[in-house]
Amino acid sequence: MPTRASVKRYVRRQVMRAAYRTDLHRPLDPDLAVYGAYWNRGAACNPAAIHAKARELAPHIRGVWAVSSRHRDRMPAGVPYVIEGSRPYWRAMATATYLVNNSSFPGGFTKRPGQRYLQTHHGTPLKTMGLDQRAYPELARKADFAKILAHVGQWDFSLSANPHSTEIWDRVYPGSYRRLDLGYPRNDVYFTATAEDIAKIRAELGIHADQTVLLYAPTHRDYREGFVPDLDPERLARELGPEYVVLVRAHYFYGRSAEVGGGGPTGRVLDVTAHPRVEELCLAADALITDYSSLAFDYACLDRPIVVHAPDWDTYRTTRGTYFDLLSGRPGDTPGAVTATSDELVEVFRTGEWRSPASAALRTAFRERFCPYDDGHAAERVVRRFFAVPFAPPSR
Repeated sequence: MPTRASVKRYVRRQVMRAAYRTDLHRPLDPDLAVYGAYWNRGAACNPAAIHAKARELAPHIRGVWAVSSRHRDRMPAGVPYVIEGSRPYWRAMATATYLVNNSSFPGGFTKRPGQRYLQTHHGTPLKTMGLDQRAYPELARKADFAKILAHVGQWDFSLSANPHSTEIWDRVYPGSYRRLDLGYPRNDVYFTATAEDIAKIRAELGIHADQTVLLYAPTHRDYREGFVPDLDPERLARELGPEYVVLVRAHYFYGRSAEVGGGGPTGRVLDVTAHPRVEELCLAADALITDYSSLAFDYACLDRPIVVHAPDWDTYRTTRGTYFDLLSGRPGDTPGAVTATSDELVEVFRTGEWRSPASAALRTAFRERFCPYDDGHAAERVVRRFFAVPFAPPSR
């Protein structure tokens, strides 16, 4: 028998949907944009960079963020937002002319004629995406491909960071949208941050100027429950010595804590999962340790060492599927040194292989393949294209 609380929630949803259907008959607001990121987890990623640049170049556009009630505390002060499922949320979704998201707007909405939807995505695909997941039974069992295609049908523009991504998006998300091969706005900061900016970020994290910072940021596994790191960050910090600090960033699917550090034996392992901007963590780091995370493609913009630590590559590739062999050592496929055990990882840093000429050459080829559009001006290009903001005439 339904509880009083469940009945109340049901009635509220029905009232909100009825009000939304009424709002669909209101005229579109030509100056309203709704932003969303990571299924309404707050202001982040490409949409956040686009929003910031739109405030600068198109101040007449009023941007409002769609945020779930669980994540409202993530919103920066002074940034307007509406709570997912609320009356203001449905009013905004019904009347905004511009919609920007790196995933989707939960709860469903009816896209109206005249609305413009920009899908920014949130990474370069190494793992299989969209319709390609049909070949993997465990993934296909969980996916609703009809819903995926319906969502793609709403897009007017699809943003891409490199030719590889464009090729994949075209195949796995077939639709009539227009490509925007303009780079990732979230990566602009890697080209514009100053030495003073980076020093400030490191100081806020409690990192000394003479310490070497390693950012460990593994991705999500479909075949695992919870965050299970493939290395012992305390051991890594202990083996490398006091001049090293290890930042641990768990995937957002696992919540806001990696449950490491916090005054451990070395005092040099920091859990930065809850840090609001992964871009700042990348700027603070002297090297990235990752596995199959799309963060590797973004971090390559910094031209700093990347170490791929992948002890479960065979399992990951079999269960999830990948578009190329990240561990092959081929230029363009592998961004740097590769390790499969904790001992190998320690040795990569002890011997200096992590920043050797061979690793640098791999990184250069990787950057050329995956970062060709990123130059610090992607957000401006996207804002001018999407919001139809003209470029300023050249000064005489």
